[in-house]
Amino acid sequence: MEQLVEQRGDPEGYGQKHRHAREKDGSPEEDDRPLGREDGEGHRAQRRRTDVGGDPASRESAYAESRWPMAGAVAAAMVLTLLLPDDFRLAPRWMLPIVEGLLLLTLIAADPGRINRRSAALRAVSVTLIGVLAISAIWSTIQLIDDLIHGGTKTSSASALLQAGGSVWASTVLAFSLLYFELDGGGAAARAHQMPASPQLAFPQQLNPDLSGSHWRPRYIDYLYLGLTNSMAFSPTDVMPLAPWAKIVMGIQSLISLVILGLVVARAVNVLA
Repeated sequence: MEQLVEQRGDPEGYGQKHRHAREKDGSPEEDDRPLGREDGEGHRAQRRRTDVGGDPASRESAYAESRWPMAGAVAAAMVLTLLLPDDFRLAPRWMLPIVEGLLLLTLIAADPGRINRRSAALRAVSVTLIGVLAISAIWSTIQLIDDLIHGGTKTSSASALLQAGGSVWASTVLAFSLLYFELDGGGAAARAHQMPASPQLAFPQQLNPDLSGSHWRPRYIDYLYLGLTNSMAFSPTDVMPLAPWAKIVMGIQSLISLVILGLVVARAVNVLA
């Protein structure tokens, strides 16, 4: 009877056979049995935790985004401002680039390398910078529309029309991409610490975590792609706006882009005819 119980508790003598093998080669005892379903899930969870680091600082450092893509977008917007006609700029030629450059340098000095420092002051500086870019882009859009409707001199030639229209359209794409980047999930620093339970802008990787894992974070390039495709398709493509602010902002961007491209094409037909 004891032999029968032992066989039932340890089928095929699995444990006994492996204990003899360990005793023979002097290896420490450990559970060599195949992982069951619960054990396997626990093992995989432990492995995921090990991959990203055990302490919160390591995880935040791994998830934090580099400052340089965002800084490059701001620098590109500053150059586009300089290319605009004087009447299309919100302020004198060098004033906006200087203000934007100082705000950007403040962010880089206070949080260099990767964006992972949560601070109300830094968030205020970042929102101010992107607000200046957005207001400047909207002002330039209004001036461009006025010039196109009334047949102004700033868009009277093909080259001037291409430069003014292209600069204003590209400025709106960069401004709105930075706006998405700053507003989604509380900003890049907040996303590095913890993603919200319910996404505000739902990327494909969030709708289907199997595409890139549960620890995926959107980067600036994802928001730039969102701004570009929303400006060209005039509607969401692969990123779905779920929060009210996201729907409003994407709707405004689509409308602005539609008006710019429609009027520029119509004016081009008249200029080239």
